[in-house]
Amino acid sequence: MAGSKHEKIERSVGLMIVLTLLVVSVGGLVEIVPLFFQKSTTTPIPGVKPYEPLRLAGRDVYIREGCYNCHSQMIRPFRAETERYGHYSVAGEYVYDHPFQWGSKRTGPDLARVGGRYSDEWHRIHLNNPRDVVPESNMPAFPWLERPVVSSDIELKMKALRKVGVPYSDEEIAGAKQQLDGKTEMEAVIAYLQGLGTVLRDVK
Repeated sequence: MAGSKHEKIERSVGLMIVLTLLVVSVGGLVEIVPLFFQKSTTTPIPGVKPYEPLRLAGRDVYIREGCYNCHSQMIRPFRAETERYGHYSVAGEYVYDHPFQWGSKRTGPDLARVGGRYSDEWHRIHLNNPRDVVPESNMPAFPWLERPVVSSDIELKMKALRKVGVPYSDEEIAGAKQQLDGKTEMEAVIAYLQGLGTVLRDVK
């Protein structure tokens, strides 16, 4: 009897799909939902602050240009990774990231702890022509980032982020456009990169 039921499920593609989705959904809920109630995943670690306007704009450019396709921002808790990149990533570092830039795709090195490792000028040269500083690099150049950063929607972005829990004050939002005046997308991306992972970078 049991064999015939099992055979019926295996022979019915539709039933197999429905049952598979049911099992995956229940498993996902069991694994994911508890994370929303753990303080370690919802509370920022000491020193982590919301992105200031220039870094926020730089993050948007980083995402727009598809940098996440080749660079992850997640150091796993393995010796080989922590020796190369630094302290492993923890959820409390990313509570203000919407969306976070975790992942495992590493055509280029992980950037979770890149902040402060190189000078602003190094980053500028690297983004304009990566082979000027890393001869074997296959990263594309981004010379067009020298154009002015778009500031017209920065206040709306910050207000939207405040709705999902980023604690921007009215004063911070009101002064955001002014902080972007005269800045380029290149400067914004560099500011974003220079802030990555600095809170836990020196922790052993």
